[in-house]
Amino acid sequence: MNLNQLELLKVLLETDFNLTKAAEKMHVVQSAVSRQLQLFESEVGSPLFERQGKKLVGLTPLGERIMEEVDRIDQAKKNIQVLAEDFRDNRNGTLHIATTHTQAKYLLPTPVQNFRLKFPGIKIYIVQSSPENLVNMLYQHQADVAICTEKLEANDKLIIKPCYDWHHVAIMPHHHPLAQGEISLQGLSSQPILTYTPGFTGRSTIEKAFNAAGLQLDITLAATDSEVIKTYVRLGLGVGIIAATSYEPARDNDLLALNLSHLIPGSVTKIAYLKQHYLPSYCRYFIDELLREAALKSN
Repeated sequence: MNLNQLELLKVLLETDFNLTKAAEKMHVVQSAVSRQLQLFESEVGSPLFERQGKKLVGLTPLGERIMEEVDRIDQAKKNIQVLAEDFRDNRNGTLHIATTHTQAKYLLPTPVQNFRLKFPGIKIYIVQSSPENLVNMLYQHQADVAICTEKLEANDKLIIKPCYDWHHVAIMPHHHPLAQGEISLQGLSSQPILTYTPGFTGRSTIEKAFNAAGLQLDITLAATDSEVIKTYVRLGLGVGIIAATSYEPARDNDLLALNLSHLIPGSVTKIAYLKQHYLPSYCRYFIDELLREAALKSN
């Protein structure tokens, strides 16, 4: 057994078990790939792949278990490379941040600005996607850190750090009927509601609060972007329910924001990264800056 054979298993998985494509990717002839696979299976004493004739169609139970170990070895190789660069204080790397639009707009600007001052040679890539996709990006090593509220739950493969607590607000024009008196779920349920797309920015918490009260939500518009929701509230399409951090008094003073923390449970934005992934010092610095900014937002 050698590292080339372990690399072959990983490449076969990446190429959907296609021997020809695996050979091309490893810059060898197909017969060499077949021979290495035969030697490996002979050494472990059992097939690693399910076959239909000569075609590989999937992993055997042993193959699946061995692939888990191969993933750990592959991660260890990457960690060694990053650790060595970190030891040399290499300041020419890349920071991949996976987050939602809300966090990218309202949480990240100051931490990113401070990071650029400290590490001007590090390239920053911010990818905005759904919370579910963000977690997958961590697993696929497409992101160093993920920041979101939904879908980050206890997981033995992730380190999850609470970032900051926040609540929702209802936004409406100052002359709106709900602007007078105390806001209630009953009153909100009588209005067309503009809020987040399912899976984004506490949408599930909003629905749970109304369901628990036995009330139906009339959601006439859903978006991932708070600015989009504000735009259509201004056009008179209904009452918006957005994250309180998305309401900017200086820019949004034409809208009234009513605190819903007593009606809808608060949410927690979290930071996550892979346990087995060695984070370079610049990435740890960025996480510290995020937590520092989050503490200011919570106060």
